[in-house]
Amino acid sequence: MDILFANINDCSEIIDLQKLSYKQEAEIYNDYKIPPLTQTIEELKIEFNNCTVLKAVTCDIIVGSVRACIKNKTCYIGRLIVHPDHQNKGIGTQLMNKIEKHFEDKGIQKYELFTGQKSRKNIYLYQKLGYKIFKTEKISSKVNIVYLEKAICSGES
Repeated sequence: MDILFANINDCSEIIDLQKLSYKQEAEIYNDYKIPPLTQTIEELKIEFNNCTVLKAVTCDIIVGSVRACIKNKTCYIGRLIVHPDHQNKGIGTQLMNKIEKHFEDKGIQKYELFTGQKSRKNIYLYQKLGYKIFKTEKISSKVNIVYLEKAICSGES
């Protein structure tokens, strides 16, 4: 498996994988109108203008992806996805490590991401990678979002 920079030609495959991956989240919340399931290819193409998108590829098939962008010295990471048949094999961890490494020398002070409060597997993964919960927000009657962050160690004393 390789972790590579995605390009605009990958949008269709990434959107299909995103919708497949987020069905599990939709089932947890009984809400099939969550943004990852309603995002269009055109909207993803626009994200390519502002974000770095990585893909995990095995046998010429995209089995995972993550995207991130910088705003106000914070690297916002989103839409970490792994094909259900390839989960629990370290692909999500590899994608997270690679996206963090890509941004570590870009002058950021922290990484930030969010997930659903009931998404225990996601929260476990992020906490294992050093993220800490700093805020919870109710976004609908069915969904609370947990925000996590990870400070950058500058190495300075």
